[in-house]
Amino acid sequence: MKVAACKYPVGRPRDFQAFAERQRRLLEEAAARGARVAVLPEYLSLEMAALFPAQVHADLHASLAAIQPLREAWLDLFAGLARRTGMHVVAGSFLIDTGAGRYRNRSDLFAPGGGHAWQDKLQLTGFEKATGVIDGGDALKVLDLDGVRAGVSICYDSEFPLPVRAQYEAGARLLLVPSCTDTAAGATRVQVGCLARALENRMFVAQAVTAGQARWSPALDENTGEATLYAPMDAGFPADGVLARTRGEEAWAVADLDFDLLEAMRDRAQVANDRDWQGQLQPALVRARLEPL
Repeated sequence: MKVAACKYPVGRPRDFQAFAERQRRLLEEAAARGARVAVLPEYLSLEMAALFPAQVHADLHASLAAIQPLREAWLDLFAGLARRTGMHVVAGSFLIDTGAGRYRNRSDLFAPGGGHAWQDKLQLTGFEKATGVIDGGDALKVLDLDGVRAGVSICYDSEFPLPVRAQYEAGARLLLVPSCTDTAAGATRVQVGCLARALENRMFVAQAVTAGQARWSPALDENTGEATLYAPMDAGFPADGVLARTRGEEAWAVADLDFDLLEAMRDRAQVANDRDWQGQLQPALVRARLEPL
């Protein structure tokens, strides 16, 4: 399965049609390169706040409220593009109103046959907690993409091993990570999280990122990182775990993910973190004791 992860320079669309046209061009480019799955970055929906006056787009709370009437158009857009391109499309994330002025950071996935599912972000960053209006999700899912099971892990969630392990144990062999980081440290944290999840679960990971500057937005102001496809750092795969990574102005990191090889190499792996996972859960190891000297 060929998978594409996007490095998305945040723009400032003049209207929804301009936003939609950019998504069409981007996704058709990924499809032309043979991708069956395309991943767009976290907070993509907040680019649409640029459609509103400065007093709206310069205020996060006002931006969140303003984009809600565009939710149906968003769903129709990406559902149509999934059908048109024949790809499974992870449409970044949309901060959706769940009632009483509360929001969840939701990543929608659209299938070419018309299916639609989503995964809410589980763990909140300091920035998200400080808004006072964003809540974490309460459900963990695994999806079937043409016979390959996949999980979605939104940015910060990729830094936590246990939910991803639960997705692995439910059959996921592909982790899709829409992300948005504003510093080199943040970008490194998500990269390390993605590498660790690939290593310990022996799975592929596809990370999409935002890029560039959008000083008009309090959420998308600075963006750092490269879109990357990761593999286990073991026999049959690159020693650094990187299958493909964007450089410069490249929009897509694209790689063929060989799931048959992934399974075939399990028995010849140099290490077997996925199979040896239970070893760390021995009763004597789940608590450390202070040893007197």
